[in-house]
Amino acid sequence: MELGAFSVSLAEIDIEVSKLFYEKLGLTVALGDQSQNWLILRNGGHTIGLFQDMFDKNILTFNPGWSSDAQPLREFTAIRPLQRQLKDRGVNMISEADETTTDPASLMIVDPDGNTILLDQHV
Repeated sequence: MELGAFSVSLAEIDIEVSKLFYEKLGLTVALGDQSQNWLILRNGGHTIGLFQDMFDKNILTFNPGWSSDAQPLREFTAIRPLQRQLKDRGVNMISEADETTTDPASLMIVDPDGNTILLDQHV
């Protein structure tokens, strides 16, 4: 099961303060729109997302269809087949992709310790 690119999505109080902090660590803005309260920062193969007023807590994020350098993949397992595989393995969903549609979608699960995991297909 290939989940796609991995990043950590951080629930931020002040996205500007957080951006400045992570820039000091060598990360640079790669995607996003700060006026919409979200930025994606990268350093080499490492990616974090800064999200102000979008999430209650930090989230582990996988992006099916994206490589580790945030480029679309030609071949990948889309969100709905991943969702079916996870369900077949007994993983409970807290939100699901609509099986009647084919556009990019997402699903959310929670690990045994309460950590939220987002599978978010953009392509």
